[in-house]
Amino acid sequence: MNRIEAEWINRPDTQKVAGILDSAGRQIFFVGGCVRNTLLGEPVDDIDIATDAPPEEALSLYRSEGLTVVPTGIDHGTITVMVNHVPYEITTFRRDIETDGRHARVQFSDNLAEDARRRDFTMNALYASRHGEIVDPLGGLGDLQARRVRFIGDPDARIREDYLRILRFFRFHAWYGNSEKGLDPAGLHACEENQVGMETLSRERITAELLKLLAAPDPVQALQVMGETGILERILPGSKTRAVSDLVGLEYRHGLTPAPLRRLAALGDTSWQARLHLSRSQRKTLERLRDPAIRGLPAAVLGYRLGRDLAMDAVLIHAAETGIDPEESNLSEIERGAAAKFPLKAADLMPEYTGPALGRRLAELERRWIESGFSLSRDELCSEA
Repeated sequence: MNRIEAEWINRPDTQKVAGILDSAGRQIFFVGGCVRNTLLGEPVDDIDIATDAPPEEALSLYRSEGLTVVPTGIDHGTITVMVNHVPYEITTFRRDIETDGRHARVQFSDNLAEDARRRDFTMNALYASRHGEIVDPLGGLGDLQARRVRFIGDPDARIREDYLRILRFFRFHAWYGNSEKGLDPAGLHACEENQVGMETLSRERITAELLKLLAAPDPVQALQVMGETGILERILPGSKTRAVSDLVGLEYRHGLTPAPLRRLAALGDTSWQARLHLSRSQRKTLERLRDPAIRGLPAAVLGYRLGRDLAMDAVLIHAAETGIDPEESNLSEIERGAAAKFPLKAADLMPEYTGPALGRRLAELERRWIESGFSLSRDELCSEA
């Protein structure tokens, strides 16, 4: 294959963005995920462009055409052009001249091969011209076709440039690797040998990469190897992968979309939460899924307490941990509980009850209503009040 065909590359807006650089006599290549995913038949979410135009020149060219341009990372050669609410990230060819394991100091270049050599994996160093002709300066096409995630050049050197590449190695294998052939031995060895460098990474970067890995259709092999090498223990001490393996199978059988937080909760008791940078909502979700108080609750009560989706997650996590598949009746009970609405409001008990006594009485009547199978009516509850 020497050419890609896809809706995104033929889109008039895409060709307009590419054509502005082309008309100025500059090189323009689509690169990275948009090329890789098109070749794999996977969806394309982001369109990245590489060019020999210096960032200030690119900025000027697009603004002169009346387009919205954001200097998102201009010091590192990146601007973002917005066309009809679609972002096109445009980055000048560059080479690293200094790295510290987290960040790089770059120098702009006019050489595509130099730009390719600074990337992480060969499958991410595939380029396509404005009209889709593939340019493969480092032999990445063969690796992509074999679904082999392989570092560019010396794996140790690539990792020491940015230790996040250890997690990216496992994430890309989970998404694009060949599970039958396993992980690239040289890359895996380098990840294991350099894992102490991950201590320099921020919680934000580790969390973002981990959640992307857990969103893969089947991250089990990657997680298991991370566990065997000690890398998983380094970022999530005490975590276990067995339940995740069973959980993925349950998700498949019940037609559920992969959910990173569901899988993260299945890794353990989440005592390692402080090591991650999670939003308040994400932390609350994990706490609810791991709350000992929900263990053993009837499925309908789980549905009422947690809502349909979270209750389903809790049931599947429990099933994965115990090895006992949930019964179909439990799943329908979750739906029933999630649809139930407590018929009383605080005002129904006033003025007879106020303050803390009102809260206690309302909670007691809710308990009775739940025990009745959600069957007691408002009038029946009020008569008890």
